Amino acid sequence: MRLSAFLLVSLLMLGCGYGSKNYNPGMTGGGAAPTIATLSPASAMHGGSGFTLTINGSNFGTDVVVYWNGAAQGTMYVTGNQVTAAITGTDIMNAGMVPVYVRSGGNNSNPVNFDVQ
Repeated sequence: MRLSAFLLVSLLMLGCGYGSKNYNPGMTGGGAAPTIATLSPASAMHGGSGFTLTINGSNFGTDVVVYWNGAAQGTMYVTGNQVTAAITGTDIMNAGMVPVYVRSGGNNSNPVNFDVQ
């Protein structure tokens, strides 16, 4: 009886992938990295007021966060291809190129520069 139980448990473990190099308990899927295609608007005047930045791209999950110059921003998920972020007047006080990227599913997107003129 013990041998039968041991064999049954062993078969179940092998059938479920336990012992496989692909086995990862708690694995949630880790899909493709997000990608930014465009920013809208693509630029703003320094010293201006805050605005809503729209990021278009792909592979945005509901956990997506927009990073502006390395700092997380208030982000709103719209679809898997679009998110928005609240950019304040303080964020555009100085002229220059500001790197923008998103993080979703534990992956960072490509950075895209926002032009603060």
